[in-house]
Amino acid sequence: MGSANAFSKQGSCPVLSFGVIADVQHADIPDGRSFLGVPRYYRHSILVLQRAVQRWNADKKHKFVINFGDIVDGFCPKDLSLSTVNKVVEEFEKFDGPVYHMIGNHCLYNLPRDKLLPMLKIPSEDGCAYYDFSPSPEFRFVVLDGYDISAIGWPQDHPKRLEAVKILKEKNPNSDKNSPEGLVGIERRFLMFNGAVGKEQLKWLDGILQEATNMMQKVVICCHLPLDPGSTSFAALLWNFDEVMDLIHKYNCVKVCIAGHNHKGGHSIDSHGIHHRVLEAALECPPEKDAFGYVDLYNDRLSLTGTDRMESTDMCFSP
Repeated sequence: MGSANAFSKQGSCPVLSFGVIADVQHADIPDGRSFLGVPRYYRHSILVLQRAVQRWNADKKHKFVINFGDIVDGFCPKDLSLSTVNKVVEEFEKFDGPVYHMIGNHCLYNLPRDKLLPMLKIPSEDGCAYYDFSPSPEFRFVVLDGYDISAIGWPQDHPKRLEAVKILKEKNPNSDKNSPEGLVGIERRFLMFNGAVGKEQLKWLDGILQEATNMMQKVVICCHLPLDPGSTSFAALLWNFDEVMDLIHKYNCVKVCIAGHNHKGGHSIDSHGIHHRVLEAALECPPEKDAFGYVDLYNDRLSLTGTDRMESTDMCFSP
């Protein structure tokens, strides 16, 4: 009897907690719909963020917050892009602690990387937006730049943009490169609003995972674009998710991959026991509804407590 009780108490105190939110996509425009007809509440989404920050601050236990990208919407009038990004960033900065951002496609529709990255305080070399941080000795967080190879966000003649255009030309025969028409299964990911992780970033990731393994750290991968077909609609996947996951599967340190982008959310466990959790979007919350949460990080699991439309999820690490 006593041992079962002891087991339930073991690890009952999290190593740390952090807040999460995805796809705020705020804009001061009337409500609209996605291309699939799902309602989008552009003005309301910033209220979801405000309530999230109030809750995280009231909890007084979250070490940091991670925003999974797309803070403003592509329909935001371009002359308001800068002020809208500023407005949303200011709301995030009301959190009593560090906030870690990553870039999404909607961010890049609004501002070029050289403007965006300093506003989001993303540490950057050569305009790339990948980095890592270690909030406790046992854990490391890796933030990937899913638009490293992308037709959006880079200058017209940038090699990374040209590489992306070439990939889209080869993989998507449609004149509208955001249309998956005629593309089957996971091939539906070759759309202009997605992107890929480039060679340099893969090499960097390999080094980070090697280092984390040596330091016996558990790793949480964060990326705006989902990395597992089981967790998302195929049209939302990272172009080279397979290449990234092949690298990750060479190591045993990665326990969970968290993403945004696919607004309805999702959860899967891949062939190597890694959890993939795609977060529900703040943008799709009707008035008075919310989609944000916080994660308790334990040595053997990651426990997401969601609000309203964000589903709570326990993710136990496979041994």
